[in-house]
Amino acid sequence: MRTPVKSWDSHWIDGRWVPGAGAIEVTDSHTEEVIATVPEGTAAEVELAVDAARRAFPAWSATPAKERAAILQAVADGMHERQTELATLISREVGTPFMLANLVQTGLPNVSFSSMAELLDGWEPDSRQGNSIITREPVGVVAAITPWNYPLHQIAAKIAPALAAGCTVVLKPSEVAPLNAFVLMEILDAAGVPAGVVNLVCGTGPVVGEALAAHPGVDMITFTGSTAAGRRVAAVAAQTVKKVALELGGKSPLVVLPDADMGNAVLRSLTGCFINSGQTCSALTRLVVPASRAAEVEELAGGFAAFATVGDPFDPAHQLGPLVSALQRDRVRAHIGRALDQGARLLAGGVEPPHETGFYVQPTVLGGVTGDMAVAQEEVFGPVLVVQSYDDGGTEQEQDDAAVAVANDTVYGLAAGVFGGDPERALRVARRIRAGQVEVNGGAFNPVAPFGGYRQSGVGRELGSFGFEEYLEVKAIQL
Repeated sequence: MRTPVKSWDSHWIDGRWVPGAGAIEVTDSHTEEVIATVPEGTAAEVELAVDAARRAFPAWSATPAKERAAILQAVADGMHERQTELATLISREVGTPFMLANLVQTGLPNVSFSSMAELLDGWEPDSRQGNSIITREPVGVVAAITPWNYPLHQIAAKIAPALAAGCTVVLKPSEVAPLNAFVLMEILDAAGVPAGVVNLVCGTGPVVGEALAAHPGVDMITFTGSTAAGRRVAAVAAQTVKKVALELGGKSPLVVLPDADMGNAVLRSLTGCFINSGQTCSALTRLVVPASRAAEVEELAGGFAAFATVGDPFDPAHQLGPLVSALQRDRVRAHIGRALDQGARLLAGGVEPPHETGFYVQPTVLGGVTGDMAVAQEEVFGPVLVVQSYDDGGTEQEQDDAAVAVANDTVYGLAAGVFGGDPERALRVARRIRAGQVEVNGGAFNPVAPFGGYRQSGVGRELGSFGFEEYLEVKAIQL
């Protein structure tokens, strides 16, 4: 799987490769070796890309929905044909185990394009309300700034609905994991996406990202990344009062009710926390359990975590791969060390690296965590699960109140979960948790359900019909 990887020296602008200056190195997260380079964009390339997108907008927005749908489906077909290649690149860039990359990192993007093609089938922009025609129109030129943890998925979750709506796009992929985005440009071109409709400018956030957020020719910014970076994007975009959609961080709880099967709940918690080595914004990183059963849960969690295998993402025996970079590895280890200094108990894992080479962190479980500890409030973005407890004395209502209070004790609100023996009780608790997506008893992820957060987890929704509507303006025509 570690065959030579292609480097890129050009950005994709107006349907052609435009040479760029500078070079950003892309590193294999398992070997720590540089495997490729991509161009380092500047405001000059942003100007070219925005101009191309603006010139392409009138024709693309006027393209019949049926024709846009056919192109979107052709993109999905093209991604399927190159699925192994894309999954291999992402495994090397991000560290995702290959089997997971093949299933999720490339499977979900395919769904994003095909589901948008299906949504357009029979879609009508107009409706009537009294003496008014209510029509929906594309917002215009969209700047999409995407992260490294699910790089292709987040690109597709933005580009597919934007194209479906009739918008044109300038994409800035993460410079940490950009190679998959360059392959996607080839797929888009082969699928018949017209010149200028999708443009790619690679580069850093402080340079390319800031230029896009500030550009008066950009009508909307859609951003996925840290909450701190999201605040900056919103602040810069506010200067030109453009529409902003933000999918940001999370510190998501899995609430276990007293009548739950603790073994199943703990297994689901570890799975939800450790997927993609914890590099998942919606990861269920806080296990919220009844105080009377905390010792039992901690023993189960520590024991189960000890069996998690960590290593080369191309070895099917490994459940977790490395983190994306040395910087991310060091950040996660620092979080673990600080938690131990603040009084958390180490139940599994720790700060010691499991391998001498590669950006690896041990799957870690921390017990005795309280709400005032940094590890209970700050997004770690690594394979670190914390166990918190709530008072389960008193009535059922008092138990639920206590559990919900712990679950909602966060500035975030992206995702959550509830486990309970009584499904109706679990559903009642799920409704009280302030988060954009809540699973009940391990309910499966739905790739066309709305995804997004409350509070500092962001603004707006992605995926499905709700994600599509983010890229539309609403006009009332009075008759």
